[in-house]
Amino acid sequence: MIRVLARGDVESALPMSAAIEAVKAAFVQLSKSRAEMPMRSSLEVSAHSGVTLVMPGYLRGDDAMAVKIVSVFNDNPSKGLPRIHALVVVVDAETGRPGAVMDGTYLTALRTGAASGAATEALARENARVTAIVGAGTQGRTQLEAVCDVRPIERAWVVDIDRDAAEAMCAEMAERLDLPVEPAASAAEALSGADVVCTATTSSSPVFDDVDLRPGTHINAVGAYTPAMQEIPAETVQRGLLVVDHRASALAEAGDLLIPMEQGLFDEAHIHAELGEIIAGDKAGRTSEEQITLFKSVGVAAQDVAAASAVLAAAKSRDLGIQARV
Repeated sequence: MIRVLARGDVESALPMSAAIEAVKAAFVQLSKSRAEMPMRSSLEVSAHSGVTLVMPGYLRGDDAMAVKIVSVFNDNPSKGLPRIHALVVVVDAETGRPGAVMDGTYLTALRTGAASGAATEALARENARVTAIVGAGTQGRTQLEAVCDVRPIERAWVVDIDRDAAEAMCAEMAERLDLPVEPAASAAEALSGADVVCTATTSSSPVFDDVDLRPGTHINAVGAYTPAMQEIPAETVQRGLLVVDHRASALAEAGDLLIPMEQGLFDEAHIHAELGEIIAGDKAGRTSEEQITLFKSVGVAAQDVAAASAVLAAAKSRDLGIQARV
C-alpha cells in the first residue's frame, strides 16, 4: 500500500510555519554533512522550452529519504498551464519501500518559500515592516506568506511584467494575509520602502537596479536556478553579505553568482556562509542595521525531503489522502 496525497492534502498537512521549521532543520543537517544529496540530474527539452530535473536526497539525522521529479516548461503559461509540475516519492530509508507519492508542485513552492522564511528570520532586521515581491507567480505567493510568518509585515508591494498577474496576486494575498498588498508600477517603486525583497522570476537579466535598494535591506533570490539566469545585479551580490543554501549547488547552478564571478568581480570566497551554518550558530549573520544581506537559493533536495517527510507524518496522523495498492 502507498499513500497518495493531492495538493489539497499537502496544503492541509503542512502550514508555512511548520514548513519553515522543517526546512531550517534540513539546512543545518546539510551544512553539518549529515545529508546525502547528489547534484540534481537535468534533462533539457529544448523543443518545448523545458527542463526536467531529478532530485534525490537522504537526511541522516531524520533517517528520511525522498526523490522529486520536477519539470519547468516556460511556454506553459501561454497554454494555461503552470510553469512548474512536480511529483515527490517518499521512500522508507530502512527498507527502500515507497511510502507515499504526493503533489510536488505546491510542495516546491512551499519549501522554497519556507527557505526564504528561514533566511529572513536569520538575516533580516528585526524591525522589517515592508516587503517587495518581484514575480507574481505561485512562488511569489509563498515568498510573501513566509516573510509575513517571521516578521511583522505591515505592507507588501508586488511587481510583475504582467500587471494583471500582479493585481490578481495582490487581491488574493491581501485577503489571505489581512494586510495591504499593492501592485507597483516598477521595481524601483516596489523597492523604495522595502525592508525585505524577494525575487521569484525566470529572468535572465537583473530585475531591479542596485541603486534602488535601501540600506539594511534583506534579499531572498530564489528564481534563477541555472548558470544563464540572473535576477540580482552584480553590484548587489558584490557588496552584500552573501549566504547560500548549499555552496556546491550555488557554484554549479546560480547565474546570480557565476555571471559576476566570470566578470572577475569576486570569487567563491565571497560566499559568507550556508544558511544552515547561520541557523546553527556556526557563522554570524547580519552585523549592522545598514548591511545589505542576500540569500541566494537554487533549491536543493534536502528541502524536499524535509518538507515531504513532514507532510507524510501529518497525513498519517490525520489519515489524509488515499491508500492505493501498487
